[in-house]
Amino acid sequence: MESARETRPTVAAGAPASKRVQERPKSQRRRRWRKGKAKASRLTHSMDLRTMTQSLVTLAEDNMAFFSGQGPGETARRLSGVFAGIREQALGLEPALGRLLSVAHLFDLDAETPANGYRSLVHTARCCLAHLLHKSRYVASNRRSIFFRTSHNLAELEAYLAALTQLRALAYYAQRLLAITRPGKLFFEGDEGVTADFLREYVTLHKGCFYGRCLGFQFTPAIRPFLQTISIGLVSFGEHYKRNETGLSVTASSLFTSGRFAIDPELRGAEFERIIQNLDVHFWKAFWNITEIEVLSSLANMASATVRVSRLLSLPPKAFEMPLTADPKLTVTISPPLAHTGPGPVLIRLISYDLREGQDSEELSSLVRSEGPRGLELRPRPQQAPRSRSLVVHIHGGGFVAQTSKSHEPYLKSWAQELGVPILSIDYSLAPEAPFPRALEECFYAYCWAVKHCGLLGSTGERICLAGDSAGGNLCFTVSLRAAAYGVRVPDGIMAAYPATMLQSAASPSRLLSLMDPLLPLSVLSKCVSAYAGGEMEDHSDSDQKALGMMGLVRRDTALLFRDLRLGASSWLNSFLELSGHKSRPNLVPTEEPMRRSVSEAALAQPEGPLGTDSLKYLTLHDLSLSSETQNTPELSLSAETLGPTTPSAVNFLFRPEDAPEEAEARDEISTKEEKVYSVRAAFPEGFHPRRSSQGAIQMPLYSAPIVKNPFMSPLLAPDSMLQTLPPVHIVACALDPMLDDSVMFARRLRSLGQPVTLHVVEDLPHGFLSLAALCRETRQATALCVDRIRFILNPPGPATPAAPTTPPI
Repeated sequence: MESARETRPTVAAGAPASKRVQERPKSQRRRRWRKGKAKASRLTHSMDLRTMTQSLVTLAEDNMAFFSGQGPGETARRLSGVFAGIREQALGLEPALGRLLSVAHLFDLDAETPANGYRSLVHTARCCLAHLLHKSRYVASNRRSIFFRTSHNLAELEAYLAALTQLRALAYYAQRLLAITRPGKLFFEGDEGVTADFLREYVTLHKGCFYGRCLGFQFTPAIRPFLQTISIGLVSFGEHYKRNETGLSVTASSLFTSGRFAIDPELRGAEFERIIQNLDVHFWKAFWNITEIEVLSSLANMASATVRVSRLLSLPPKAFEMPLTADPKLTVTISPPLAHTGPGPVLIRLISYDLREGQDSEELSSLVRSEGPRGLELRPRPQQAPRSRSLVVHIHGGGFVAQTSKSHEPYLKSWAQELGVPILSIDYSLAPEAPFPRALEECFYAYCWAVKHCGLLGSTGERICLAGDSAGGNLCFTVSLRAAAYGVRVPDGIMAAYPATMLQSAASPSRLLSLMDPLLPLSVLSKCVSAYAGGEMEDHSDSDQKALGMMGLVRRDTALLFRDLRLGASSWLNSFLELSGHKSRPNLVPTEEPMRRSVSEAALAQPEGPLGTDSLKYLTLHDLSLSSETQNTPELSLSAETLGPTTPSAVNFLFRPEDAPEEAEARDEISTKEEKVYSVRAAFPEGFHPRRSSQGAIQMPLYSAPIVKNPFMSPLLAPDSMLQTLPPVHIVACALDPMLDDSVMFARRLRSLGQPVTLHVVEDLPHGFLSLAALCRETRQATALCVDRIRFILNPPGPATPAAPTTPPI
């Protein structure tokens, strides 16, 4: 039988181009379309914003006129309407982006590091405009062809029009932030009404368009198939979770085989939006831990480098002495972790490419903890490598609530091979069962143990580097701050990948990107921060909460139990925060700060007032007070760098505290006068209406209690005297990460203090790229940059060598 290709009639050389396109084989047309798309992408990337907008408007008008003349059909009407909408939104968006671009350079770290949330927002909008420009060209060239897939192209155009509309809303939000923030500051400092207004807007905005056909459009193309797989797995996992099939009973194959979500992007996007807004932190803990189930863990290990040593160790909770750096003859006692659950062992994982002296000692072997059949047991080797002069102490990310060293083991094995040094990864206890400061205590205890017993780990300890990503980067900074406070040895340098340095709820331009980020939505981020801070979810009796089942209720009751233990440990927190050992000022009057666990009622369902009718949870400032030295330091409580001139009301960004009657009356008067000024919606021009979510009220706890301003929780808010104790810091951030402004502002603070700091920003990659190191060329390059920063810490240049090598941007 002859194939369809062989039976096609020949086409004369002078035939119309559209006719020749019709007769090409499908595979050839597809290859040419991909090449044309890549070429168009390069072309639009080099276009300036105004030229791109004008080209898009011209094409939209041409397509609009064509489909308007195609009769009264529904499809033609929708196509004409979508191009009219593209024209309208592009013309409205271009001036707003232009204004942001004109001032974006004022927020860069330096001229060699052009990166901040404003630039990232403009870049994301350009990506959306570029895709619409390419799609509009394709429609203009193929709209008469019999192979033109009308329904597919219409659905894609409608999805990207929705995305463009929401991006226009974000551009107006960014303009509002630009107008109300202090010069050179990326985080808003001031009236809590602005942040509350931003949250009210955020929770009502439609987000599903970013999780369907438009998923990951802003990232490098190699990342998008992975994100699509993850999104299908997420919504499938959400269905299992609703049926009480928790992460312990879900198989890997069942997560990615939900056909209806795979073939229907709009359905997938709507379900994705529902999940990120309504399911609690236990769901995310279970989903993020999927990589540690048997099948996926085995596959990851097979694809990673082979190392001689990978042992899980359990450190017994025993106090030990450490010498002071100022006078090694004096020592300080390092106590085992105590917060919330009392003394307990700390788990660490030792990874070494070579078997080194000390790593097979009886003393170390006595600490080995079995991991079952999947554990890698150390076998005697005929030869041992000498101890390395360096050691890397690694702290994993996971939002303070998920993952272990096992999740990060694949890239850590590669690090061990490339660096040729032992790596010690700390398995700290996770929230919400073990909130702050348990993780910090365990990481500090493990770090001090490693410094004292580096010989057992195969290192002489001449150079020690702290390395971590995301939440682990936060803990790297705070462990170093605590080491300096104790007077023990601080690491020789810190490599932090996309770290979280600001856990207080504060609006910033990069935080706006969380509206579309599939890996770090703001609602998920807020749940993780709330869990780490010790907050708990409100007990809403909706269907999603009822669907948690027995396992969900047990987990929730456990979290409530630890909440009670946390409140009972407030006196311990007081002594912990008194770094210098001094007592608090006797004349300090405790001020109570009201806190809420969720802002859903205040944001959406309480017209009578922001506090509603629910009972409030109280925690006094006295219970979480800082030391007298810290209280006398204006940078901590009234930091000019991060907080600006504040009153006690600035402690809680969402709900007004119980001020003195005079202060409350004055603030009410000011708030009434400036209500229109501070309104985020007032930033929208007349006639513009962003799309609103159909999910209704959501649960998004923004934990803004005083504990979130603790410098050991938000190092960006630390006083200058504390930040000056940090070793050299090397930050690798992502341009499209909602946490980008954390890195930029932290680097700016350190540089303003004369501290050695470098900031490298990689393009077009999502938060968490280290866990995707083997996925594509871009993630491998970004991971190599992190390894280069660690190598620079472990092998510093000589006096005649420049302080930091320049690395071309990725």
